[in-house]
Amino acid sequence: MDVTFFAGNRAKLKELEPTALIVVAGNDEVQRRADAAFAFVQEANFYYLTGVNEPGWKLVLTPDEEFLIGPERSDAQTLFDGSLAHEEVTRTSGVTTVVSLKEGEARLKELASVHKKVLTILEHPYQSHFGFAPNPGPYANIRKLKKMFEELGDVRTTVTRMRAIKQPEELAMIRRAIHASIAGFSRVRAELVGYDNERKIEATLWYEFLQMADGHAYDPIVASGANACTLHYTANAAKLEDGSLVLIDAGAQVGEYAADITRTYAYGASTDRQKAVHAAVETAHQKIIALLRPGLEIKTYSDQVDEILKGALKSVGLYEKPSDYRRYFPHAISHGLGIDVHDSLGGFKEFQPGMVLTVEPGIYIPEEGIGVRIEDDILITEDSHENLSAALPTLL
Repeated sequence: MDVTFFAGNRAKLKELEPTALIVVAGNDEVQRRADAAFAFVQEANFYYLTGVNEPGWKLVLTPDEEFLIGPERSDAQTLFDGSLAHEEVTRTSGVTTVVSLKEGEARLKELASVHKKVLTILEHPYQSHFGFAPNPGPYANIRKLKKMFEELGDVRTTVTRMRAIKQPEELAMIRRAIHASIAGFSRVRAELVGYDNERKIEATLWYEFLQMADGHAYDPIVASGANACTLHYTANAAKLEDGSLVLIDAGAQVGEYAADITRTYAYGASTDRQKAVHAAVETAHQKIIALLRPGLEIKTYSDQVDEILKGALKSVGLYEKPSDYRRYFPHAISHGLGIDVHDSLGGFKEFQPGMVLTVEPGIYIPEEGIGVRIEDDILITEDSHENLSAALPTLL
């Protein structure tokens, strides 16, 4: 991504918040075991504004200036892990003023004497539902700012509205990620009879994604048989049984941008029941995609999707009462796609040109050991939509 992209994003944010002091922190490294860290993943909003992909950094925007605050790194850390030179940070981000942690904190104290309120990325509104601990970097930043300033405001809404409308550079990255994903899926589909375990399918996806992209955008799901009824199944270790279905949910990542695709394939001969369930999902999938256009109210879309999927369940004898709907289709139909695999759609009430979202209907029947999902990545265009992953067949 070119430096002008990140500089342009900061300029747009300052245009939308012209009088604000804004402090956005990146992620920190997180301990894996003993002295080993997990692979680092940057906080999406910070990356969108700076392009800096190293832990411990902060961005400060005022009405008159911008600067980056670097982390403290010991000689040992620099020796083992390297250190990001200030000149490199400037080349990546376009921010010309880069200061040490000590100087940065002194500057923030000075700014606190002028600005009573600071905007930052506050706690995620759904954090309590996630079931995992947040990254300590942004949260340590929140605690520090609370001690310095009288009032904290959340700039998340402004930034996520910006991020919801993808720029040409972002669409190029997403298209490349989808292209790599399709290559991986296509190889797996062609060689499916040669696999005997879910893990070997995952290994092929890893290989293909690293050849054409930067690896996986998220932990892949390779779920055969009843495993597909566990929506976030990631063990990917079961033996493949003849006559089962294999649900594969995976996406490559290119330049921090994700693809997210799902296909369900028959391993060996499929039964009439499996074919009927897959056909019901496939038909619903095409009907739902056909709804998408700019200006369509997201609430209306959701209501229309409900009717389509209830019809799909009825067609295979699974809908007799209202509770059956969420029993056999227990997840959302769509989510935004971008730096985050589950990107925000920015709180817009209607679909906007430039949005990218998934469409992923499914039917899951635990009592029959059948799980089917089909997922494509859709761009909302100026007058309709484009299925970015249409080149990958949805056939069983």
